[in-house]
Amino acid sequence: MSVLLAAALAAALPAADPPNVLMICVDDLNDWVGCLGGHPQAKTPNIDALAERGVLFTNAHCNAPICTASRASVMTSLRPASTGIYGLGPAWRGYQGDNRDAKPMPQVFADAGYHTVTAGKVWPGGSYGVQRVGPGGGPGKTPKEKLIPPTPAGNNPWVDWGEYDRPESEVQDHKVADFITSEMWSVPAGKPAYIECGFFLPHVPCHATPEFWDLFPDEDLVVEKIDVQDRADCSPFAWYLHWNLPEPRVSWLQHHKQRRNLVRAYLACTAMMDAEVGRVLKALEETGRADNTVVCLWSDHGWHLGEKNITGKNSLWEPSTRVPLIVAGPGIEPGVCGQPAELIDVYPTLTDLAGLETPGHVEGLSLRPQLEDNAAPHRPVITQSNPGNFGVRDERYRLIHYADGSEELYDVAEDPEEVTNRIGDASLASVADRLRAAIPKDVKGLAAGSHSRVLEKRDGVWLWEGKPVNADSPPMSIFPHEPSDLPR
Repeated sequence: MSVLLAAALAAALPAADPPNVLMICVDDLNDWVGCLGGHPQAKTPNIDALAERGVLFTNAHCNAPICTASRASVMTSLRPASTGIYGLGPAWRGYQGDNRDAKPMPQVFADAGYHTVTAGKVWPGGSYGVQRVGPGGGPGKTPKEKLIPPTPAGNNPWVDWGEYDRPESEVQDHKVADFITSEMWSVPAGKPAYIECGFFLPHVPCHATPEFWDLFPDEDLVVEKIDVQDRADCSPFAWYLHWNLPEPRVSWLQHHKQRRNLVRAYLACTAMMDAEVGRVLKALEETGRADNTVVCLWSDHGWHLGEKNITGKNSLWEPSTRVPLIVAGPGIEPGVCGQPAELIDVYPTLTDLAGLETPGHVEGLSLRPQLEDNAAPHRPVITQSNPGNFGVRDERYRLIHYADGSEELYDVAEDPEEVTNRIGDASLASVADRLRAAIPKDVKGLAAGSHSRVLEKRDGVWLWEGKPVNADSPPMSIFPHEPSDLPR
């Protein structure tokens, strides 16, 4: 669309009141973005530009380190402890728990008269109250054969990465951006818009097109060294949270010389996703609605790329829980907030900024105080990975409490890599007590229909996806090569 036509249409559009809302959610994106400094070579100019004109929350965390459970929490503002959704199922549409009548966020906006749009991976079983539904999320076209060797959990087609030449039109995130940018011009006159845009990358398979792969030449690639003893003072129970997953462990990456390729592919796919974010934000500017649009960008959880000797998510450490969170829009002064924030805060923040009544079931807190004063205090945030396992994070410390009663405590300000477990340090006993007090007391077990990546104790036996966890005979997907990797 020409600049002159865009200007003409913009002039014809009255300012919407209440504001429009554009929510951009990303899958498996950790802090490897420029504005968060998680990797020195990250190339995310469009996300960085959004952060520069809004408030960047540098201490934001997911409520569950896995897709379905995290997104259910975001879109209902209910913790896993309240719903019992901890795994990849049930999706919200099939949920039959005590909170099944909770009104999802898009329904609130639809009920308030917003024109509602969704596309891409936003949340399984979603589209509540949404009038326009675009293409779903996913990788798009993939190679006929995997680019990496078979992983220990089997030849899972989703666990793959590398350079793969394909037209932009066959990348699903590009299709999502196409739909969203088109829909921005179709909002009915006089109606505010609520738009959900879900990007899949850098979720595996990390198939990067040559344009983005070449941004990170192998000879210049920065790959941090792995400390193979990093888990020596961790609870052995930590292994139970990712007992038998498709994502390979570091020993497999080292054996097949794949860690550099994985780091390169993750950086490249993050850059690909950022380019699509840029397309969507540019289209918003061209419609003339940007000045009256709240833009909120978040990721559903982080992702390990070797830290703690694992890849993937599911853990309660910083690489798995910390996420980008940015809020920009009318009346929001640029700034950086280091206060703890959690993804269940997104729902009440957006309804608050839109001037809508927030439903009573909501457990999150509006971040408006932190948007107005970046130093305004906020409560500790909670991440859950299956029943009884909690990560509690404040401005400085992280407490991890496992379902068997074992614990870890990290001074993240002094020890950002969480190398030294200080749970036995008497000088920090009061810190541990304070964080422990934030753990929910009423915690629901697995919801009916729970499946995939779920851990529970039944008749005194820990079960991973219904099968006994046996530390003396761990699955090959966790310890494929080195007996020294066994938890002791």
